[in-house]
Amino acid sequence: MHTLNVEKSRWTAREISLTAAMTAVVFLLTFVPKIPIPLGYAHLGDAAIFVMVCLAGRREALVAACAGSMLADFMGGFPLWIGPTLIIKWAMAETFLHVSDMSNEDFIKSSRTLLALVLACLVMAAGYTAFGAVLYDSLAAGLASAPGLLAEGAVNILAFYGAIKPLQKFMK
Repeated sequence: MHTLNVEKSRWTAREISLTAAMTAVVFLLTFVPKIPIPLGYAHLGDAAIFVMVCLAGRREALVAACAGSMLADFMGGFPLWIGPTLIIKWAMAETFLHVSDMSNEDFIKSSRTLLALVLACLVMAAGYTAFGAVLYDSLAAGLASAPGLLAEGAVNILAFYGAIKPLQKFMK
């Protein structure tokens, strides 16, 4: 019979504190620098998510990515987007985590890291475009946000590289 390892599923005080701090960073970088685009806004929260995936454990980074982004939607007056944001940010962070090769010492300079970032941003842009089309019952409305979302992705990739360099010494 298979038994659940309860000790493995418990959160430590350190993990809870780290997740709360990372949630706050994602929230602030998503909520504060709002750049209007059709159906929403662009921000720097995704760069924070990518950095956190590199520096923290999978569980902590994914919870912070989803919670911080959803909180920004709620506080920013976009509660309709909370559900889609949960799905999209989870998929985006998982894509980056699984495509990149963080075991490589030269991880930051790896072309696989760049590929992971680009794919994660494409997941984000496609997700918000698709959900926008459904939520606003208009493919044209959803597609109108795509250029802004792609630009947001590019800006977040550049911000990731700018932020991760000085933080590299803290990597696992």
